[in-house]
Amino acid sequence: MRNKRFCSSGSVGFGFPVFLMIFLGLVVSAGFWSLPMGPANAEAAGTLPGSFSELVKKCKPAVVNISTSHTVKRSDRMQGLPGGNQGKQFRDFFGQEFFDQFFGKMPKSWKERSLGSGLIISPDGYIVTNHHVIKDADVIKIRLSDQKIFDAKIIGKDPKTDLALIKINSTEKLHVLDFGDSGILEEGDWVLAIGNPFGLAQTVTAGIVSAKERSIGIGPYDQFIQTDASINPGNSGGPLINLAGEVVGINTAIVAGGQGIGFATPSSLAKNIIAQLREKGKVVRGWLGVYVQAVTPELAEKFKLKDAKGALVASVGKDSPAEKAGFKQGDVIVSFDGKAVDEMNQLPIAVASTPIGKKAKVEIIRDSKPATLEVAVGELKDDTGEESAEASADTDYGLTLQDLTDDLAKSMHLKDTKGVLVADVEQDGPAFEAGFKRGDVIKEVNRTHVNNIEEFRSALKKSKDNVALVLVKRGSGTIFLTMKMESGK
Repeated sequence: MRNKRFCSSGSVGFGFPVFLMIFLGLVVSAGFWSLPMGPANAEAAGTLPGSFSELVKKCKPAVVNISTSHTVKRSDRMQGLPGGNQGKQFRDFFGQEFFDQFFGKMPKSWKERSLGSGLIISPDGYIVTNHHVIKDADVIKIRLSDQKIFDAKIIGKDPKTDLALIKINSTEKLHVLDFGDSGILEEGDWVLAIGNPFGLAQTVTAGIVSAKERSIGIGPYDQFIQTDASINPGNSGGPLINLAGEVVGINTAIVAGGQGIGFATPSSLAKNIIAQLREKGKVVRGWLGVYVQAVTPELAEKFKLKDAKGALVASVGKDSPAEKAGFKQGDVIVSFDGKAVDEMNQLPIAVASTPIGKKAKVEIIRDSKPATLEVAVGELKDDTGEESAEASADTDYGLTLQDLTDDLAKSMHLKDTKGVLVADVEQDGPAFEAGFKRGDVIKEVNRTHVNNIEEFRSALKKSKDNVALVLVKRGSGTIFLTMKMESGK
């Protein structure tokens, strides 16, 4: 999925100059509080009706159209363009008359507008939508199905999951939609999407659930419902509804250029985020302090695992809950707090939904043997960024390498001063295929520390089956890679 492009399902934006825009964005959600769900109706969800008309009549009044506007200021660089050497170059090239007509008439600021969707979840006016729909908005207008218009205020928003909660004040009791249980959805179940695609208010489309727990590689909480119900720009924040009239997803993203491939945040995740936003105005997530990666068949073989399942611990944060609980690099987490971890992306979701301070049992495999640890879950804080490198040296195995010195480490703001720096990676070489990146620092080969290029090469030659297990430092964490080598290297 790395080469695919995804975009939000929408807000449709109009700014200066006026043109149609598709805002980019994609996230997922996790949390641990709950909203009440409506009655489950699995039988209805799996039955093909003669018509969706009664279901549409029931649900449409609770779906709203959202329009926002925010002020965009001309950048300082653009404002300063007519003066100075840069401005003179433009005047000389285009002519003073053209320059004055174009730049002289450009406003210093303008209003940019966008459209999206939302759903009412309480009679007193709480509305769920996507964060990107209301992001940076100065004004939020809500249009109900009866064409009444209200101003809305933001109650809380969570950029990490692209969810937001807003509210309007109405003297009348509003129609609402209840959250259903997305966990009982099956591939092939019928679903409806209602929203505001391309500004076409109250549009209804129908389709089926194409896939569940879809990970599309953009964050730690990927667990989307994939559907072929038509979702387009402007649908963002609108509901995905089962045949019982319950919300099973929040329409969020589409594959750019694709048809019949849309994604919705499952209600099992969204309802928890919304409950926290309503209660606290923000989202609090559990935290272990481990950097994990997927267990590939190659890694499973190197770590002598029976199956390529679980979450491999690539690094353990200093003074983190995981370090205090005794986690070690190379542990494979297979269960957290009673929930199986078959896929790596299941762990962040399970941890994030765990109450802060709770002591959770974690089943691991260490050195091919099962073990159980107990960890007190902490609170997730902001992540740190990655470092990059500038260097050159000898090339080996598709890698341009350099010994890491004190001066080089200082210039790159690295705490470690030992290891081998990856200065560059050749396209289509074995290192590129293994996932090496420029700026990585090689720390181990086959669980043996390497301090320089010579030790790195020596360790590689001892690799069994011409496959090496390499530990690299990347940014603030570490990651295991497996690299295949040509025979005789």
